[in-house]
Amino acid sequence: MKKFKTNRIIIYTISCSFLLFKLSMLNAQNPVIMDQFTADPTARVFDNRVYLYPSHDVYCNINWFCMKDYHVFSTENLVDWTDHGMIINQEDVEWVNAKTNSMWAPDCYEKNGKYYFYFPAIADTSKGLFGMRIGVAVSDNPYGPFTPDPMPIEGISGIDPNIFEDINGEVYIYWAGRGKLMGAKLKDNMRELQSEPVIIDTLPQGGGLKEGPFLFERKGVYYFTYPWVIDKTEALVYCMGDNPLGPFEYKGIIMDEHASGCWTNHHSVINFKGQWYLFYHNNDLSPDFDKNRSARADSLFFNADGTIQKVVPTLRGIGVTKATSKIQVDRYSYISSEGASVEFLDTTNTFDGWKTVLSEKGASISYNAVDFGNNKTKKVNMRVKAISNCIINLQTGGSNNELSIPLSNNWEVVQLKVNDIPKGIHNINLTLKTAGEIQIDWIQFE
Repeated sequence: MKKFKTNRIIIYTISCSFLLFKLSMLNAQNPVIMDQFTADPTARVFDNRVYLYPSHDVYCNINWFCMKDYHVFSTENLVDWTDHGMIINQEDVEWVNAKTNSMWAPDCYEKNGKYYFYFPAIADTSKGLFGMRIGVAVSDNPYGPFTPDPMPIEGISGIDPNIFEDINGEVYIYWAGRGKLMGAKLKDNMRELQSEPVIIDTLPQGGGLKEGPFLFERKGVYYFTYPWVIDKTEALVYCMGDNPLGPFEYKGIIMDEHASGCWTNHHSVINFKGQWYLFYHNNDLSPDFDKNRSARADSLFFNADGTIQKVVPTLRGIGVTKATSKIQVDRYSYISSEGASVEFLDTTNTFDGWKTVLSEKGASISYNAVDFGNNKTKKVNMRVKAISNCIINLQTGGSNNELSIPLSNNWEVVQLKVNDIPKGIHNINLTLKTAGEIQIDWIQFE
């Protein structure tokens, strides 16, 4: 997929009649994972590394969600994600009805050196259980192996578990059940309720479904966040309060409903190395079927009074991209309004990602935050398809290059010399300098 970095601008001008991840290592922007569907992403920071615990959509030839197992991913730089593989399968959990494919949104939390993975599923009625229940699996490591408990948590019926530990060490669990958002204290064993469940009150009335609660604390303020169908699909909204179980005051929207029409959204919020991030999902890799979703991430910021600034979804996402990696400029930070577009490389296999199409003179695309390291860069490789000879203007870090791209009706990797690009982090910009069309898969610097 792609990577990201920030500072200056690289512009390649192309003249042309036509222009144009596994234990896997996954290089991504948005979506952050490109080789499988990853919905409901709960991000956690353990040992200065971000771990991502999403649900795993698969296609089961039904017009509904189908989720059979969980993977966990991790990164130390928000760009290079490692897939640690499957950690839980519905077939391996005694109390789950494995025919229902209902392993929905999970969470994971560390306590006293153990990692507790919480997940919902439809229970096996032969065990004397009914409906959606929430189970726990335990590991000595954030990436597993996890051993599931033989029975779910008693006293909880619902979905979307979320764990929060207060500054005094008390741990709370939140979930969605029977049209309500609920919360309770957990015992020290992280497997039993210490208090009776309570309905999280003073939330706004009206609208539709509320689900997916996620609570975090900042500067003594508790933020209770959740997806809510205000109109037709789910927006992400939040409340603020001074107690983990409320009451909370509704404050507004974190993220608007998806322009794509994806009916769901589901999120988490973390602070990593001093910056806050919002993880969420959209149906990028499945535009015609929104039950197959993909995890995304964007930076999140607060106003002086502690309220949250609305997050506008981006393709560029987060993290600084190494110049030596294959930079997917289709995950752009800017694209011109005319003559530039992004399309799937292969509509029959969307996991292959996208291509940038520049089809008019002056069309351009920019990608920010690329790290050129400590040495001057003198070459660039580009995977392109050009219907006729083209010129692209490449700008970055004060270096301005006009690159001649030869005609190629098939995808080819071309290597071109560039003026010395200074070390450090810069933006890159590509502009088509001639009429025609060129398609760009990726660029890579040497």
